[in-house]
Amino acid sequence: MSVALAAQLREGTKKAHTMAENTGFVSCFLKGVVDKSSYRKLVADLYFVYSAMEEEVDQLKDHPVVGPVGMEQLNRRESLEKDLVYYFGENWKDEIQPSPSAVAYVERIHEVAKQSPELLVGHHYTRYMGDLSGGQILKNIAQKAMNMDGDDGLRFYVFDEIADEKAFKTTYRATMDKLPIDQDTADRIVEEANNAFHMNMHMFKELEGNLVAAIGKVLFGFLTRRQRSGSTETAAA
Repeated sequence: MSVALAAQLREGTKKAHTMAENTGFVSCFLKGVVDKSSYRKLVADLYFVYSAMEEEVDQLKDHPVVGPVGMEQLNRRESLEKDLVYYFGENWKDEIQPSPSAVAYVERIHEVAKQSPELLVGHHYTRYMGDLSGGQILKNIAQKAMNMDGDDGLRFYVFDEIADEKAFKTTYRATMDKLPIDQDTADRIVEEANNAFHMNMHMFKELEGNLVAAIGKVLFGFLTRRQRSGSTETAAA
């Protein structure tokens, strides 16, 4: 039995997606305020998250649900390693450690892989489709905000092995819709995707302290006082 998982994930995570965009760190990022010190901490956290994800997905490549979505063109670990060399130098492995929220995120990925592997699809969708959909926009914002040229330090957003991102996303969604799952499993995958969004939000929250220290409380407050919530949004007084 197959279900329209891609559409269910898109609809079922809309609220969490909006909440993630409204965290202080992301809100400032989208408005062009990116502090290099905070950003490199994010890159370090993402390295630990993607290392765990790609390790587990690789081990589950023969799994009927996880295997089909584990497309190697999406892998980010090597790109993140290049970015870490840029920000921390060749000895970057000695310079970085995961934040508490990243540790919790990594633990959840390993836990799901062992207990209910099919739920990894929720984590996979949350991260990789987000990267592919908004990556180019975020790369351009970061480039301008941190006065960077080229792709160095921003390799995370560059998918060298994907020539047509729109076509790839269509293929990815079609693959999800063909997964051999029932509606109950689809519901659990959507629930886990929302869980993944919240784990990302915790990582962003931990970065806010660094950002406030860099730009000041007044500017941070100004940039984050309006919520991105569509038609119900009310302007701050």
